[in-house]
Amino acid sequence: MYPVMRMIKEMIKYRNAPSLPVTGTHISEHRCWPSDIDLWMELNNGRTLTLFDLGRIPLANRIGLVRVLRKEKWSLTMAGASVRYRRRIRTFEKIEMRSRAVCWDDKFVYLEQSMWKLNGECANHALYRSAITDKNGIVSPARVMKAMDLEIPSPQAPEWVNAWIEAETERPWPPMQE
Repeated sequence: MYPVMRMIKEMIKYRNAPSLPVTGTHISEHRCWPSDIDLWMELNNGRTLTLFDLGRIPLANRIGLVRVLRKEKWSLTMAGASVRYRRRIRTFEKIEMRSRAVCWDDKFVYLEQSMWKLNGECANHALYRSAITDKNGIVSPARVMKAMDLEIPSPQAPEWVNAWIEAETERPWPPMQE
């Protein structure tokens, strides 16, 4: 089940937080609740992806994107993800989440998110390909930036992000059926 109450809490908690630049980092704290765990008593990998929403949506609000989405009647969607899981997050453990836009191209915005244990270890790290859409399909990031009254170029993509983007162009779609 989607953590609706947790999302409402995050939106209320950060409603008056200072604005961030488009590439600013939103930092939030979360706890692994019993409803988040798997059979091994740790944060479920699928739930991790859902919990990343709790960082992305407040980030979008703090950079001014949510206001523009509402005004233009646009939507925000995820078009791909790559996740590394490195440390277990156990029931009731508190973590810090970091969320930021890394760069964008002609179609997509690339977002980086990570969860950090309180001892300073990174538990997991995700790279998302996100898109803004309207009734006709994808809205270009350039158009989105203009709607946000921003005239800034994309930061240069780190090599690891470029490598992922390139790998995604090689991946067959639709997937092969055997």
